[in-house]
Order: sequence, then structure tokens, then C-alpha cells
Amino acid sequence: MPMHYLRALTSPQRTNISNRRLGRSLAFVAGAVNAGGFFAVGQYTSHMTGIVSSLADSAAMGETRVVVAGLTALLAFLLGAATSAILINWGRRRGAQSQYALPLILEAALLLCFGLMGASLGASGQVAAIVALLCFVMGLQNAIITKVSRAEIRTTHVTGLVTDIGIELGKLLYWNASTASDRVAADRDKLLLLGSLLAMFLLGGLVGAFGFKYLGYISTVPLAVALLSLAIIPVIDDFLLARN
Repeated sequence: MPMHYLRALTSPQRTNISNRRLGRSLAFVAGAVNAGGFFAVGQYTSHMTGIVSSLADSAAMGETRVVVAGLTALLAFLLGAATSAILINWGRRRGAQSQYALPLILEAALLLCFGLMGASLGASGQVAAIVALLCFVMGLQNAIITKVSRAEIRTTHVTGLVTDIGIELGKLLYWNASTASDRVAADRDKLLLLGSLLAMFLLGGLVGAFGFKYLGYISTVPLAVALLSLAIIPVIDDFLLARN
């Protein structure tokens, strides 16, 4: 990709275009990690709704071990989001060009660890550690795009996307009387964005599922490399500025 394209993705100078490009890229990664993670541990690690519901069900049935595992996953997601906020605010305070790139680099490093060490962790029965790692990564990523887009874009779960798509479709199909003064109109630009995010999450899920099915944990390594390529240019810019 051209340097200016990569630089714009995580630059502090945000535009709607750069937010949407970054959102689509991260939606693909989230779908791949979520689907691949299910093959690895039998659990979707970005689905906090399901995890909290499972917590309640397990508590009612007295399954203490499952409750502890669910709490660990929930706290890992929270910690990931908090870590992302800390890194972004730390970079912003210092005027760094890499303020949004830093969490992505951390995410890339963690996915690389998952790809290279996940098999040994799974073989030794450390499923809880894998779940916590992936939940942390999903929390980290969701907080990045949330702060970048000012809460307009989410990438790690699709419930809100599908809901908003339904709302805009309802507006699109609504019949306005010719005399209506308050006409209902769909936001076609928003509908296109939401549809593209959903499509990228699905495409990422397919890639992650097939990749893990045929290649195993190592299929996560290209995702880590892709994230690194999205984030590395602003880091290089900061390094060059520091030298000058």
C-alpha cells in the first residue's frame, strides 16, 4: 500500500474516510480472531453479552469454575479496553503521531504470541489463558476504533451493526405521504458503512475459520503482520522526529 495511505489510517489527523478504512480493516481482523479463537477454545472471545449471560447461568447452577472463567474473560476484555485508552492518552499528551498506532502494535504482538505459542498452551490445557489473551485483544481493539471514530464505529461485535442496519432499512422502506412535512429518509452513506463493516467481519470470520481449520494457530501470524503494517508508519515518523 502507498505510504500516505498507511500513514492516514492511524494518524492523529482523522477524517471520515480514514476512520472507515481503519474500521473495515479492524472488522476483518476481529472476525478472523473471533472465528479462529472459537476453533481454538470453543468460545467466541469478543461476545461479552454471551459471556455475561453465561456468568449468570453458571452462577445459578453453582458452576463455580465456569463463573471464575467467565469473570476472567470479562475482566480481560475490560483491561484491554483500559490499556488502549491509557496508551492513546499517553501518546496524545506527548503529541505523538503514533498515539493510535501504539495499541495496534500491542495487539499485533499479542496475536503473534498467540500464533506462535497457542498450540503449546492448548496442549498443556491452558485454555483459560488463551481465552483471557483473546478477550484482552478484542477489548484493546474495540477501544481503539471507538476512540478514533468517537464511538461511531465498532468492530469486534455485530449486534449493534445489524440493529442499525435494520433501522436504516426501515427508514429506506418507509412510505412517505406526499404531503408529509417530516419525511423519513434513510442515511444511505451510514447504511453503506454498516453493511461494509458487517461484510468485512463475515469475510474475516471465514478466513479465520478456514485458516485455523487447515493451518492451526500459525494462521494468526498474517493477521499480526497486517496489523503491524497498519501501525508502523506513524511509529517510524515519531522515531525520525525524535532524532531530529
